[in-house]
Amino acid sequence: MVKKSHGFRARTRSLMSKRVRTRGLRPVSKVLVDYGVGQRVDIVIDPAVHKGMPHRRYQGRTGVVTAIRGRGIVVDVKLGKATKTLIIRPEHLNPSRG
Repeated sequence: MVKKSHGFRARTRSLMSKRVRTRGLRPVSKVLVDYGVGQRVDIVIDPAVHKGMPHRRYQGRTGVVTAIRGRGIVVDVKLGKATKTLIIRPEHLNPSRG
């Protein structure tokens, strides 16, 4: 018997894979976006960047920026009735349009 994998990216074969023509790093303009406190952001995990990657359960969620910590951004996300505080790098965030 093979032991079951319980890694951080377990069972994310399709969730954290890019399409053929979007592979590689994101454009620099997407990374250089300035996020301000109180701004709403969407969490869209970029599988090409491993640092500052949130857990896969937060993929596609929307949160509010509460602080900036060096290269990381502190985001509060509602998960059911609980509010989770995440420290995410800007490569995994997009400004929310909604």
